[in-house]
Amino acid sequence: MSRAMLLVCCLLLGSCGNVGVERYAQEQPKFDLAAFFSRPVQAWGMFQKRSGEVVKRFHVRIDSRREGERLILDERFVYSDGTRQQRVWTLVPEGPNRWRGTAGDVIGQAQGEVAGNALRWRYTLDLPVDGRHWQVDLDDWMYLMDEDTLINRSSMTKLGVEIGQITLFFRRMPEATP
Repeated sequence: MSRAMLLVCCLLLGSCGNVGVERYAQEQPKFDLAAFFSRPVQAWGMFQKRSGEVVKRFHVRIDSRREGERLILDERFVYSDGTRQQRVWTLVPEGPNRWRGTAGDVIGQAQGEVAGNALRWRYTLDLPVDGRHWQVDLDDWMYLMDEDTLINRSSMTKLGVEIGQITLFFRRMPEATP
């Protein structure tokens, strides 16, 4: 097989699994990003290598606030090895069902699109690994299960090759009573 034909086959195979978020437009309940994060959220997750081996587990506390149209998400991670991390997202609506976001360890801007119960969130992360920094691409798919539960499955790639997956379960905390 010629190299050109092999390249075409690889490109066609790679595009087979690329489902757009609009596929979920009729799914319920409808995901409203700002409403979901209108009160504190906790999340539990894990990172798995390509082999499926779980190499890190973590808990996240997410507090949010509005600053005009901007939604600020303050994420505080505690990992199974005892390390801690903070990421503060600034999210801005960019037209109907679209968001863009920035954070200190995100390279450039994250792009998000909502349809039905789903949010697809894509960005490049500056990830510290063994004293070095890798630029990895994340493709997050979040699905609202009920008004208080969100499930996230992410693919992490470097140079187009998957290096692992992240699974997260988000739960909104009960509203405080006066």
